Amino acid sequence: MQKTQKSLRPGFSEKSRDGLKKRVNAFYDLLKDIYGADKLILKATKLEALSFIQSNKLEKKVLGLQKIIFEDPTLDDMPFFHEIPSILNNLEEQTADMLARRTLDESMEQKISLKLQDRHEEYIRDVKRQLLKEEGGPENPQTLKKYAMLEKMHSTSLSRSAMEFLRPASLQEVVGQERGIRALMSKLASPFPQHIIIYGPPGVGKTAAARLALEAAKNIPHTPFGREAPFVEVDATTLRWDPRETTNPLLGSVHDPIYQGARKELSEGGIPEPKPGLVTEAHTGVLFIDEIGEMDIHLQSKLLKVLEDKKIRFDSAYYDPTDPQVPKYIHKYFEEGAPADFILIGATTKASPEISSALRSRCSAVFFEPLSPADIKKIVINSAEKLGVEISNEAAETISCYTSEGRGAVNLLADAYGLSLYNLSGEKNKSLSASEKKNIVITNENMKEVIQSNRLVPLGLLKETTKKHVGKIYGLAASGYLGTVLEIEAVSFPAAQAGKGKIRFNEAAGVMARDSVFNAASVLRKISGLDISEYDLHINVVGGANIEGPSAGTALFLVLYSVLKNIPLRQDVAVSGELSLQGDIKPVGGLVEKLYGARIAGIKEVFLPRENLCELPSLLDDITINYVDNVEEILSFVLSGES
Repeated sequence: MQKTQKSLRPGFSEKSRDGLKKRVNAFYDLLKDIYGADKLILKATKLEALSFIQSNKLEKKVLGLQKIIFEDPTLDDMPFFHEIPSILNNLEEQTADMLARRTLDESMEQKISLKLQDRHEEYIRDVKRQLLKEEGGPENPQTLKKYAMLEKMHSTSLSRSAMEFLRPASLQEVVGQERGIRALMSKLASPFPQHIIIYGPPGVGKTAAARLALEAAKNIPHTPFGREAPFVEVDATTLRWDPRETTNPLLGSVHDPIYQGARKELSEGGIPEPKPGLVTEAHTGVLFIDEIGEMDIHLQSKLLKVLEDKKIRFDSAYYDPTDPQVPKYIHKYFEEGAPADFILIGATTKASPEISSALRSRCSAVFFEPLSPADIKKIVINSAEKLGVEISNEAAETISCYTSEGRGAVNLLADAYGLSLYNLSGEKNKSLSASEKKNIVITNENMKEVIQSNRLVPLGLLKETTKKHVGKIYGLAASGYLGTVLEIEAVSFPAAQAGKGKIRFNEAAGVMARDSVFNAASVLRKISGLDISEYDLHINVVGGANIEGPSAGTALFLVLYSVLKNIPLRQDVAVSGELSLQGDIKPVGGLVEKLYGARIAGIKEVFLPRENLCELPSLLDDITINYVDNVEEILSFVLSGES
């Protein structure tokens, strides 16, 4: 039997009843939003609650809410007014739970629907691929034509370049670098090979020597290099990398599945894809970086870290170690890194101080020397033998006068070879037999024509050196890994104003060379008693060469002594040495390069400081070296012609 209430209980005002009515009406509005008005009426009819929700009596409307929320038509106990707030709270909790379950169900249904749609689309694609395969695949006449053209291009090629064909095939064929190769092999062909930087001028065989040194090391039992040890070569000037690590061909990078496009099967699962770099490709072998001094300093720092760790580590915000869809190899990359245990060999044309100190501290130094004219001639003759042609001695001599690089010499030889072939067949459109090709002789006339077409200038002019000249001497200078001969001359006149003589010296030679002039003047006055203030002197370095360092001090002293004493100097010698105010000849640097310059100029005898005695090889067949302590000792040789 339904309970009734005739009046409000004590403590409940009409205002409280109005508040509850608004709350109940709001509840009904919420149910209309959830079910819809029509569905709500239908649901209330089934649950025998329609008359209750349409009643104006608060207690009946609450009972109707209970029937609908609990979906129980048997509820018939009319609530008391004071029970309504707690009943509404309970109904609100039930409604919240219902809404949460309903939202979850809708989300799940949506996901299931999307999965079914994806599976359906994938199934359709598989069916299409299968049908294409059964019907002949994706090929059509246009694609088949392009494939045939590509196959034809792969089957034909030009002959190898001259540099490739004439490249040294063994360490014995690398000319002029016996000491450098010996040092290279001692550091590489060891149970504990070292990282190496090869210093030297361009075109002297640094890259070829590094490649051949690894091949030679593979044949030595006590080295760690296996038969399959790779030689990976890269030029530092071509290395490009992104500091954000999106791309790094040297060290490797990670392609994320969204922006960088990992492989399809990985990107669909949101799996990042590691891309190992050249350091991993060079694992257990040699990584050769040409022009390593040009590498970005930040990339160098990262490379040094790899040299220490012997592995490269990958990281990505997309990597989930608990994802069962991640392949094992990707797990291994992220958990253990990619192996990168290799020997670094760098090559550079820069001087050692220009290379990063951190890189130099981890690498042993090997120096390759400039090629002498005799070395160039040997390279040319060996290359001519490989080409199967004969070259005259004069032609080989001409090449050695115009280039100091083995690569340049080979290119000139190849040009002359092509010119000789053209002279025999090109103008007459005649086909040459094998015997005619073997009988080709590259003459000096051919070589001169090639030199002229390449607009080359000689490295050094061979001069008449048997005569003596007053106020003229040859000094030695080094620039980078090459050297040159300085032609220094001077003239003197009585001072325009007595006791106020002036010295004129070309400013292009540099401030330090100018200081050496004043040092030489002071030593001259100390030794001979001549006061240069009584003379106007003009000293010139022919060609305006810049003299780095004080090494021209001795030469400047000799030219001043000669011009003021009117005593001729020998022209078949060159000198180098810093001059102290006491007349002592102090040691200088760059001796190997300076001797190279002397050879190019045809100088057969040089004078060097005695303190440099141990810095040069003991056997130098093509040049005589005299070591002196002071200027008085050198005067007797240079002035008299006796040595």
